[in-house]
Amino acid sequence: MKLFVIATVLAVAAAAPSSYKPEYKAPAYAAPAYAAPAYAAPSYSAPAYAAPAYAAPAYAAPAYAKDNKYAGITITSQSDERNLDGSSQWSYAQSDYTTREESQVQKKMQGVAYDSYGKATYEDVMGNTNKGSSYWVSPEGEKFTLTWVADEQGFKPKGDHLPVAPVHVYELPVAPVHEYELPVAPALPYKRTGLGYSGNSYY
Repeated sequence: MKLFVIATVLAVAAAAPSSYKPEYKAPAYAAPAYAAPAYAAPSYSAPAYAAPAYAAPAYAAPAYAKDNKYAGITITSQSDERNLDGSSQWSYAQSDYTTREESQVQKKMQGVAYDSYGKATYEDVMGNTNKGSSYWVSPEGEKFTLTWVADEQGFKPKGDHLPVAPVHVYELPVAPVHEYELPVAPALPYKRTGLGYSGNSYY
């Protein structure tokens, strides 16, 4: 009998409308994880360009006008001698009649050396001395000859075509001569006094 009552109560309760509304909760979904796609790096082949071909510019050879009346000048003779002692000599001749010869020798001469204090000392040193000559003809047909010597006294050239310093002729000034008599001191009388001299003697 008790079971029947309890079943009846439960049936009534289930049939009666209920005011209870359950709270709705949105379902939580986990964010999907996507693996990054692996792409192979693209490979590009370098473009092949043909090297440009430039034609070399063609320049005409310059034409030089000769400034003398000889069309082609050539060497007709030549010599060159070098010695172990430092001396040497050489020469040449050309088809335009130009010639040149030159020689040099070692010579002991006096040189000057300075120390750290600026004091000069003189000592013998070895130096070159040079001498030679040259001959040539100008385009106008004028002939020139030049000789020279270079040593411890400097370079000394000689030639008729070289300028010559003018020579001044003058007389050296002479100091004037003065004629005069030297003054003479006057003779004044004086008196000697003292032991052995009389009182009135004048000399």
